[in-house]
Amino acid sequence: MIFVFSIGMLKPFMRKKEMALVLISAFFIGSLGGAFFLSPIYEDVPEMMSNFEKVVPSNEETMDLMFSSSLDIDELEKNLTETEGVESFTTTGITFQMWRFDDNEYAYFQSVIPNIDSHYENFTVNQSGKIDIDIERGYDTSSALKSFSDWYTEVYGGSISYAQIQAEVVLKSSALDTVEENLLARGIVATNIEGPVQDSIENTNSSMLSSTEFILCSGIVGVIVSICGVYCDNIVVAFRKFKKFLNAKVKR
Repeated sequence: MIFVFSIGMLKPFMRKKEMALVLISAFFIGSLGGAFFLSPIYEDVPEMMSNFEKVVPSNEETMDLMFSSSLDIDELEKNLTETEGVESFTTTGITFQMWRFDDNEYAYFQSVIPNIDSHYENFTVNQSGKIDIDIERGYDTSSALKSFSDWYTEVYGGSISYAQIQAEVVLKSSALDTVEENLLARGIVATNIEGPVQDSIENTNSSMLSSTEFILCSGIVGVIVSICGVYCDNIVVAFRKFKKFLNAKVKR
C-alpha cells in the first residue's frame, strides 16, 4: 500500500492517461496483497474469535464421535475422562454396514432388530445396508455388540467382521483443542461438535466475505490508497488551512 500511495504522489509528473494506468495497477496490487498476504489472516478470524469462548469457564461443548469397535473402548474412556476439562464419556450407539438389502430383507431387519436386545432403543435401517442402533445410556457397548453378533451368527451362520461405535463426550470449551489432538492421534475425528465455540465459528463464518469478495475489496482499497496519494498535496494544504482557521478562532 505504501508503494501504491507513493505512485499516486507522482501525479505532477504524469499525464492523465498514465493516471488511469496507475489506478488499474493499484487495483491489481491491492488484490494480490489481499490474496497472498491478508487472506490467510482473514481466514483465521473465526478461529481467533472462538478463542474468546474457550476462556469462559462455564462454557461446555458436546462432541459426537464414531470409531471402530476394534478400538479399546475402556482404554479410550479412561484416557478421555482423565483429561482435564472432560466432564463425561458415554457410548450412545452402534453402527453396522451390511450388504445392500432387497425389499424383503429390508422389511425383515426392520421387524427383527427390536427383538434382538431389549436395551436397543431407536434404530434406523437403510436399504444400502447401513444399520444405526441407539442403546440405553449406561448399557455396556460390548454387550450390545455381542447381542447383535450372536443373533447374526444364529440366523446367517457367519460373524460380524466390522462395526462402529457412536459416543458422546461432554467437555469444557477450554479443553477442546487438547481433546481433538488426543483423538486425532488415535485416528478419530469428531462427527459433530455443538457448543459456544462452534457457534462462534459458524456465526463468524456466516458474516464474513467470501474469498473472492475479500480480494476484490482489497483491490478497491488499493485504488482508494492510490487516490489518496494523488490528492495528497491538496489534502495537506486543506488540513493546514483548517488548522490555521481553528487557531485563529481560538485566539479570538
